[in-house]
Amino acid sequence: MRRDDRNDPFDDIFREIERMMNDVMGGGVEVNDAGFGSDTHVDIHETDEEIRVIADLPGVEKEDIGLTCDGKALTISAANDRREYDERVTLPGQVDEHSARATYNNGILEVVLARADGSAAIDVD
Repeated sequence: MRRDDRNDPFDDIFREIERMMNDVMGGGVEVNDAGFGSDTHVDIHETDEEIRVIADLPGVEKEDIGLTCDGKALTISAANDRREYDERVTLPGQVDEHSARATYNNGILEVVLARADGSAAIDVD
């Protein structure tokens, strides 16, 4: 049985919503390739001692991941055959960038950074 859209009073509304969603999502071009980009999800978890950043990077080899940290933000760069990913994640607190530990397993990147000690005391002579 075939639906006859001509009799559906909501058909114009649904077509307009679909058109707007296609415009927002890239002009109606459907992307089904393996990779990352808008699919990538980054979570930040924090405790009193550390900040943990977890990112989904499907289809990336460990050797193709680059990480840099300046104590306030973590930059994650990665690439595969089809896409490139470069994101600067502002951290919720100051960290000791030299304490960073990173693991990558099955498309999941996890970076753990120790929180920096509070402000340094300054002696007055």
